[in-house]
Amino acid sequence: RKTILISASGISNGAQAYERIKNGASLVQSYSGLIFEGPSMVRKINEEILELMAKDGYENISQAIGANLK
Repeated sequence: RKTILISASGISNGAQAYERIKNGASLVQSYSGLIFEGPSMVRKINEEILELMAKDGYENISQAIGANLK
């Protein structure tokens, strides 16, 4: 059985979210950032994660999950 790790708090940009994904999070949650920056923050984070994934040579987010733990 696979464990799902959800990382929350302190996520306001793609680099922070991506680092947590690479550290094992399957999901990330940002609530305060959404309140302060609005819904466009979600698109910005997704675009930043895609750029970081491309730099690391990943084609799918599942390849990045836990990458720092391997």
